[in-house]
Amino acid sequence: MDLHSGLPYWIIKNPLFDYYNPLKKDLETDIVIIGSGITGALMAHELCRTGLECCIVDKRSIATGSSAASTALLQYEIDVPLCEMAEQIGEKNAVTAYRSCLQSIPDIEAVLKETNIDADFEWLPSIFYASDSKGVELIEREYEIRKRHKLPVELLNKDELHKRYKLETYAGALLNRRSAQLDAYKAATKLFQYHIEKDHLRIFTHTEVTSLEETPLGCRLETQDGRIIRCKYVIVASGFEAGRFLPEKVMKLTSTYALISHPIDNKDLWAEHCLIWETAEPYIYIRTSGNRIIIGGEDEDFNNPEARDELLREKTEKLERKFRKLLPSVPFKTEMAWCGTFSTTKDGLPFIGTWPGTERIFFDLGYGGNGITFSMIGAQIISNLLQGKENAREEVFGFGRIRKAS
Repeated sequence: MDLHSGLPYWIIKNPLFDYYNPLKKDLETDIVIIGSGITGALMAHELCRTGLECCIVDKRSIATGSSAASTALLQYEIDVPLCEMAEQIGEKNAVTAYRSCLQSIPDIEAVLKETNIDADFEWLPSIFYASDSKGVELIEREYEIRKRHKLPVELLNKDELHKRYKLETYAGALLNRRSAQLDAYKAATKLFQYHIEKDHLRIFTHTEVTSLEETPLGCRLETQDGRIIRCKYVIVASGFEAGRFLPEKVMKLTSTYALISHPIDNKDLWAEHCLIWETAEPYIYIRTSGNRIIIGGEDEDFNNPEARDELLREKTEKLERKFRKLLPSVPFKTEMAWCGTFSTTKDGLPFIGTWPGTERIFFDLGYGGNGITFSMIGAQIISNLLQGKENAREEVFGFGRIRKAS
């Protein structure tokens, strides 16, 4: 399945990583990671730095799945607001999820510094504005619970948004100054390159895993070409395509659309180049890349790639109109547009850990709008579990919550 179409900006901005190494014979190793996107890259980094032997298997070229289409906003705020998540999974677990995302952002920065990788990581404020009267109520409730738990948050009124940030909004917004952005494709490919050179990390591209089973002694994988891989553990980090390895469906597929502007004069951008998103569902989200503007959203339930792609022109026009209404003083002309597919969950949280009743097949599935921050959390949790260390966050992000909800 095509995970995206159109021409994602990141594979124009960066040189493609021309790495080609299909698996041509049976293989035995300790740990296999399925997926070479940013999730697989962060997972491989955590394992390599702790001395655990692993290899990567992917049916595509490195990082050319969903990571190539990601708009890569890094926020502690999750798609499901904290006040609503607290009602779904309990306030203690919801706050743990939010604090984990908050911590994951400097953790990602630390990974990039440790490996001396420039992936255009940049700390920026984030604005979460009320789209309508329902959004005003949500903003008020959300401010109270975040403030109570000492999460970074400020309350701005409509006039402040206009004067400071050029935003023409319905009402006020929440501001936090602990958000960031990066280039996910660049981060993933550079991390892999770093560990290929430093740790002799093996990556088998253009190698599709068609079956996966846990055995008493480990795991057995079979590829489309009939190669057999035997290992002690498997980590599935292939996003929604991981569904084939799960006993039941745990996510919903969603199509999202994104576009990037022509370069504009920096003086025409809004103050501090804040990340911007809204209370409406589906929401739009806005960031910058240098002196270009990226806007995404207009999400739809996923049907198939063809239906998704047919809407690209219509969705581009809608996103342009929404941007001009929100930031009328900022010039915007689309340079390129693309669409992609990602997964969402009812509670907005990822799935990290083993399926109940299994021990050797781990899932690192950063579903939702916080995919990259979830990927950092997943890499840490699974790395700890493989070293025999307990991690309290597994309860919050694990599959056990499905059983509790049913």
